[in-house]
Amino acid sequence: MKKVPDALHRSTVARHATLPSPSRTSTGLKLLGAALGAVLVAAIGVGAFITIDLATRATADAVGLEGAPEIAPPALGEFPGPFDVLVLGTDECGPISDQWLGARCEEADGGILNDANLLVHVSENPRRVTVVSFPRDLMVDVPECTREDGTVAEAQGTQSLNTVYERAGLSCVAQTITQLTEVKIGFAAKLSFDGVIQMTDAIGGVEVCIAEPGISDTQTGIDWPAGIRNVKGLEALQFLRTRHGVGDGSDLARISNQQQYMSRLARKILSDEVLSDPSKVLRLASTVAENIVPSESLSNPLRLGQLALAVKDVPFDDFVFVQYPSFTDPNDPDKVVPDYDSAAALWDALAANQSLELTGGASPNGGVEQVTPSEPAPEEPAPDDTAAPEDTAAPDDRATLPPEVSGTNVGQDTCSAGNLN
Repeated sequence: MKKVPDALHRSTVARHATLPSPSRTSTGLKLLGAALGAVLVAAIGVGAFITIDLATRATADAVGLEGAPEIAPPALGEFPGPFDVLVLGTDECGPISDQWLGARCEEADGGILNDANLLVHVSENPRRVTVVSFPRDLMVDVPECTREDGTVAEAQGTQSLNTVYERAGLSCVAQTITQLTEVKIGFAAKLSFDGVIQMTDAIGGVEVCIAEPGISDTQTGIDWPAGIRNVKGLEALQFLRTRHGVGDGSDLARISNQQQYMSRLARKILSDEVLSDPSKVLRLASTVAENIVPSESLSNPLRLGQLALAVKDVPFDDFVFVQYPSFTDPNDPDKVVPDYDSAAALWDALAANQSLELTGGASPNGGVEQVTPSEPAPEEPAPDDTAAPEDTAAPDDRATLPPEVSGTNVGQDTCSAGNLN
């Protein structure tokens, strides 16, 4: 394993009648009580406004998920039981990205591709998080789907996964993933280029690691030296989109690079740096509401709180990012087809809620390299005293996945492996 590079306004009291002269202590306590009452009322008012505002924005474009499992109404406390969330990253431009990617946006033909497809599985007792990335060029069978306008999109034979959103929307992508994996998806959301930029900026950027000799990619405009780099704004988008600049230049190498970003993003959000800063939490919540198109099941702020509570104490070693296993498509070398046997081992382990042991390395396509940290890893957030004891994963509770399933966990460090193309 390689070493991380070193570069790396005062209020007045109205008087209405002559009152007995109170003691200073009594007056002080009354004023203090009045002040605390005013603060409490203000806090409740602000909190209600924020909740209503977030709810209004989050539900504006909410999408129903056809065939989704029935879910109980949102309530206080963490979400009960396991759940699955589908997150799509689309290639559509917005006012912000259009400023930086003008030519790229102008060349687009108006279609919207779901280029990033992530299935987030959260288990119960103990809680574990597994994020499965599906290749954009994965050839899949697409079921019959009902579009948002009520029209029906007929079932198709094998199609590239990233074309499904354009054809029939968010719900159809969820149905397609469910048909492929047999995982019933209860929640889903779509995020655009602008959403990536604004969410990264809301938490002050994400520190990524770049291995020697650095990354150069004329396709995305990257020419960065080795070391630790805090990316936000355009740089965050460039980093997530670079393909030709890492590993073997394939989409699979890009997925590994994106997983480094997501791992470090998760580590930062779960750290005290963000969770203990109300302004950052509020900014992030507002940005999420502004920039995602959620499923109806995910559009209630109380529901978002339930899901967040369910994952806040997951140990870093049990917060895992993996790639869906695939083979090169024999009919098209630029496409891939599912490796059903290797994938079955992953789904069986998740169904049994086993801790995952990865043997396939961080990236078989060379997108990242696992490294020995030059500094201690950030401390995990202190667990909730009321939570179940941390799982130590006994041998019979650990699943060793086949080498065809690659990935890392949040506790591991990786660096982008540039190829200087």
